[in-house]
Amino acid sequence: MQSAKLHFASALLAHGWQRDVTVTCAGNGMITAVAGGREGDAQHVPGIAIPAMPNIHSHAHQRFMLGLAERAGPGADSFWTWREAMYGFALKLSPEDLEAVAAQLYVEMLKAGFAAVGEFQYLHHQPDGTPYEDPPRMRLRCLAAAGRAGIATTILPTLYADGGFGGQPPQPGQRRFINGVDSFLKIFARLSEESKGHPLRRVGISPHSLRAVTPDLLREVVAPLPGETPIHIHLAEQVKEVEDCLAHSGLRPVELLLQEFDVSARWTAIHATHMTKAETQALAISGAAAGLCPTTEANLGDGIFPAVDFTKAGGAIAIGSDSHITVSPAEDLRMLEYSQRLQHRTRNALAAGPGQSTGRTLYEKALSGGARSLCQNMGAIAPGRRCDIAVLDAGNPLLAGREGDAALDTWIFSGGNALVKDVFVAGRHLVKDRRHIHEDEIARDFRAALRRLDT
Repeated sequence: MQSAKLHFASALLAHGWQRDVTVTCAGNGMITAVAGGREGDAQHVPGIAIPAMPNIHSHAHQRFMLGLAERAGPGADSFWTWREAMYGFALKLSPEDLEAVAAQLYVEMLKAGFAAVGEFQYLHHQPDGTPYEDPPRMRLRCLAAAGRAGIATTILPTLYADGGFGGQPPQPGQRRFINGVDSFLKIFARLSEESKGHPLRRVGISPHSLRAVTPDLLREVVAPLPGETPIHIHLAEQVKEVEDCLAHSGLRPVELLLQEFDVSARWTAIHATHMTKAETQALAISGAAAGLCPTTEANLGDGIFPAVDFTKAGGAIAIGSDSHITVSPAEDLRMLEYSQRLQHRTRNALAAGPGQSTGRTLYEKALSGGARSLCQNMGAIAPGRRCDIAVLDAGNPLLAGREGDAALDTWIFSGGNALVKDVFVAGRHLVKDRRHIHEDEIARDFRAALRRLDT
C-alpha cells in the first residue's frame, strides 16, 4: 500500500459528480479525504474518475477455455453439453497452470475497470481426484495470482459433494471438486489464516448449488463459521435444475433455499435466473444480493433474470464475469439492461425514474451490491472507503462533449473496455494508460501455461 494524492478534473463521488477533485489516500490504501481543488503535491490524473467495480463471480480456470466451446455439437447444445466440455478442460490444469491463467485473467479484469474479484473456486484436488498434500493448494495459487496482479480478492472455496439433488453420486468429471464437511472446513480455516490481516483479502464460502450440496450438509458447514462470512451459491440457473429440484423436494430452488436457511445480506444468489414473481419478491426482501453474470448467462443460453421486478422490490444486484467469455463491467451492465428491453419491449428499463441515467442507476447498484457481496470496503470515492478508482479516457472521441452521466452512459452503452485508461487499487496505480504494470511477465507465463496444456 502507498499513500497518494490524486487530482481529477471530474469524479463520481458518493453524492454525485464533482469537478476539480483531490482524493487523499493513506498508506493503508484507504481514502482519508476528498476535497475540491488541486493540492500542490497531488498527482494529476487526466480523465473521468469513477469507483472501480467489484467482480463478484469468477471461475478463473474457465479462462483457459475461452473461445473453445463455440462449435455446434451433433445434437442440441445447452448448458449441460457445455458443462461436459468444461469438465474436460478443468481436469487438465496443474496448480502452476491455474496460477498463470488466473493472473492473466486478473490483469484483464483490472484493465476493464474491476478492482476486486470473488473467486468461486472448485478445483480442489489433483486431476485423478486424489487430495493434494496441502489441501488448499489450488486456492492458494489463486491468491498468489491475485497478489501478482494486485487485485483485491474474496476467496470462496466451493463446497461440492453430490452429482445431483438428494445426494446422488458425483460423476467422474467432478472428481476434482468433491469434499466432505471436515476436509472443507480445514480448507476454509487454512485460507482464513493465510488471509488474516491482509488488507485486500476476505474469505467466504461457495456451496456450489442445491444439486451439489444437500441442505443438511450445508447447515453443518455454515454452523461454525463467523456470522459475517459471505455465502455465494448458484441458484435456479437452468430450467432443468428447477425441474429436478421440484421432482426431488416439491419446491423450486429459491423456495427450497428460503425455507431451509435464514437467508440474509451475507448471501449472494448467483444467477437466480428462473424465479416466479413470488420467489422474486421473497428473494429481494430477504436481503440477499442477486449475483448476475449477463454475458455468461447469454453465452450459455441460461435465460433472462427478472431484473425489473427484483429491483422494484428493493433487491440488491451485483455483477460478475463467471466463465469470462467477456471481462467487462460495461458489457455486463449493458447486457443486463438490453435483456430487460428485449423481454419487456421497452427502453431504459432499469433507470431509477424519469430523467434518471440508466447507466448511472445500474453502475451504482452494482457497486453497492458488489461491495457488500464480497465484504470489501469499496464501491465509492469517499473517506473511509478503499481507494479503488477507474479512470475513463476523456480524450477519446467517443467522450467528446460528454461529461457526468452522459459520459458514464457512453462508456456502458458504447465504449466498453477501450475507454478505461487507468486503474488504482488501494491507491496503487496498477493500470497506467491502458497497460498493467506487470502485463508482459504475466502474459509470458500465461502463454507458457497454454503451451503446456496444449501438449
